[in-house]
Amino acid sequence: MGRYSALVGKRVEARYRTADIYLSAVGTLVSDSGKSIFLEDRFSLGGREKTMRVEIPYQFVIRVSETHAEPSRPAQVPAPPSKKKH
Repeated sequence: MGRYSALVGKRVEARYRTADIYLSAVGTLVSDSGKSIFLEDRFSLGGREKTMRVEIPYQFVIRVSETHAEPSRPAQVPAPPSKKKH
């Protein structure tokens, strides 16, 4: 049983490091192997559904916390109004 198994299936924010760079990832914690955690996020790109999965080894994890933030979605731009000739 891994350190973060209580958060499996929940939306989380993971802070981690890679070399001297600190990063943040938000997604659903789909697995905790005991050595790494796996975050997954689903999104739409060009009308196609995509899935992105990130593996973060324990030695690089700084903090994992539950978040209720929804993923940002691109704003829908309304079509310009059609011009009517009188």
